[in-house]
Amino acid sequence: MIRRSLMTLRVGLMVADGLIAAAVFLGAAIFRFQGDGGGVRGIWRALHVEPWLLAMIFAVLWVGVLWVSGFYRLNARWRVWTEVRDLARATVLVVAISLSALFLLNFTAISRLYLVYLFVAVFTVTLAGRLLLRAAFEAKRRRGTDPLHMVVAGTGQLAEAFANRIERNTGLGLRIIGHLRVPLEPEPVVSRPVLGTVDQMQELFRSRVVDEVAVCLPPIAADYLEPIAGIAAGEGKMVRLVVDPVEQILPGAIHEEFEGFIVRSFGHDGHREVSLAVKRMIDMIGASIGLLVLSPLLAAVAVAISVTDGSPTLFRQERVGLHGRPFMMLKFRTMVVDAEQRLDEVRHMNERNGAAFKATNDPRITRMGRFLRRTSIDELPQLWNVLTGSMSLVGPRPPLPDEVAEYDVWHRRRLSMKPGITGLWQVEARHEPDFDRWVEHDLIYIDGWSIWLDLKILARTLPALLAHGGR
Repeated sequence: MIRRSLMTLRVGLMVADGLIAAAVFLGAAIFRFQGDGGGVRGIWRALHVEPWLLAMIFAVLWVGVLWVSGFYRLNARWRVWTEVRDLARATVLVVAISLSALFLLNFTAISRLYLVYLFVAVFTVTLAGRLLLRAAFEAKRRRGTDPLHMVVAGTGQLAEAFANRIERNTGLGLRIIGHLRVPLEPEPVVSRPVLGTVDQMQELFRSRVVDEVAVCLPPIAADYLEPIAGIAAGEGKMVRLVVDPVEQILPGAIHEEFEGFIVRSFGHDGHREVSLAVKRMIDMIGASIGLLVLSPLLAAVAVAISVTDGSPTLFRQERVGLHGRPFMMLKFRTMVVDAEQRLDEVRHMNERNGAAFKATNDPRITRMGRFLRRTSIDELPQLWNVLTGSMSLVGPRPPLPDEVAEYDVWHRRRLSMKPGITGLWQVEARHEPDFDRWVEHDLIYIDGWSIWLDLKILARTLPALLAHGGR
């Protein structure tokens, strides 16, 4: 259940399982053959193969069998006995494949005792590793200060039971913020707040952070399923349907079992969890390297701002992030200290049409600030936002709360991905005066997003800045 929230665990398990299999393969060889005359390398030399190559092949085989056996189709609630049983079945399958390969390749000289050591050890160590990793992951989720927020459409027994199961599984990192009522439902029986009716769902999305919408309605309210799913998915929310029949509404949904419920999930990123996990890894690595390599420049700029314009050197401004989450975005200060209080004085200079503000000759910009903006050096502190997870290297521009308040419904889907330091808008529509066209570029990016697209945008960012003088 909740594939996106468990994707980090899935990737971690795959990497850990592969490393464990390779290490166990070599460790069992050392344990079995170290006392023999030829040593470990002598045994493999007799088979005319390098041990590290066989270890890699075995690791790939092991992870592949676990994948086919469904070990990476994670459930939110699992039992140790189920883990032991399924891992034993996977081990038997690996044993069968390995013995068949040894027979076909005529590796008849391989030690039978070594194979016993190998398969017993890989089962035991893998099981222990998975249990420890799951425990650590769930402990981290329970300590999380920024969980995913879910609203439940429905106020009946089904909605109450599903919400209870979600919150009982704290490892999911999900928090139920409340329920929405459908007019045809009986009196609410839920123990959590009723935030309004489903007709007020869009207003709720504007006022609260909502990542996911669970639809738990009785058959009498079936006519509300499609509009609820359409509105929520249209704003980029993950939709979880816990009702039947829903195939005609979400034909591309992912079917999962969770605590006795059949859940059908649909969302713009519902089928690309691995890529999103890789995107976060790239963000963390890129931001870490960037902060380290650029630290002398960052220090020099901070000193220059302090000398020429005084303190503070950094400008902190509230922006709106993923699904409406507010965060403090960092930049080097390029304006006078009271710039935000003087915004009304320069609104007439706005070069944008719509919910955004841009003035090239803004009189509030300092002389040092003009240089920093022209070179885009003022944006570099946002690498810290990327490292801490509120931003990404590539994504839509992070808007101001006042801008979001003016959004039309279709604009709000740009909040369904983390904002970025750079984006498709920056390399293709940097000077586009029409805000709607700006948003269209963001939605093109969101709908067509891939790791490859991010890499292309990163590669095009510097040439775009040089071509436009950083403006």
